Amino acid sequence: MPEGDTVWRAATNLNAALAGAVLTRCDVRVPESATVDLSGETVVSVVSVGKHLLMRVGEWSIHSHLKMEGSWHLYSHGSAWKRPAHQARIVLETADWVAVGFSLGVTEIVPTARESEVVGYLGPDLLGPNWDSAEAVARLTAQPSTPIFVALLDQRNLAGLGNEYVNELCFLRGMLPEREVANSDVEATVALARKLILANRDRTERTTTGDTRAGRRSWVYGRAGRPCRRCGTRIRFGSLGATPLQQRDTYWCPTCQV
Repeated sequence: MPEGDTVWRAATNLNAALAGAVLTRCDVRVPESATVDLSGETVVSVVSVGKHLLMRVGEWSIHSHLKMEGSWHLYSHGSAWKRPAHQARIVLETADWVAVGFSLGVTEIVPTARESEVVGYLGPDLLGPNWDSAEAVARLTAQPSTPIFVALLDQRNLAGLGNEYVNELCFLRGMLPEREVANSDVEATVALARKLILANRDRTERTTTGDTRAGRRSWVYGRAGRPCRRCGTRIRFGSLGATPLQQRDTYWCPTCQV
């Protein structure tokens, strides 16, 4: 599932292309909103909120979430799409651009005045203009017996972290994924989370090691069975989640993390 920095870049690119332009075509390809036509309305802005994307058009907001397979593409008129047309969930056109949302996990249209109904439950947005670290720390520490891995992934505590960042944060802070929040330095972890996601916000090749070369960008994520970059111990692999349906892959070094 894309991390918050991926969604932030998508929103930034869409905003640069579409904000201030009038929609000349609006083709929504999900049953719940298939009859909605925002043609003739002006795109006010496109913003990210954690892993959610809000495209404000007139008095309406197109709310999307990429989930596992989704992505937004921008094309010039007449250009070939890079993904099959049957995967398109929404197609928006202006005089200059064609914006296509492919395989979006969520595509819905709500009044902008009611955006809080779809994103209001989220914790502080790590890349948001009103980031509040103290609130994020407070929400996390209110769950003292929860594994730190699970708590950091919970978007109600802080919004924007996905599986890759959380595994890397646990390594960098020397914490096993199962370590309880009560036994973790939450304030330092939140500060590092903010630092990492800000550092990667403007680049597509995410790195937590500081090395952007292929195969050298992560400490533990996706490296099961390979030697730890610090101590040489084999990286282990497992899964952890608040419920069976919320299980996520975990990677850790049994020597560097306790």
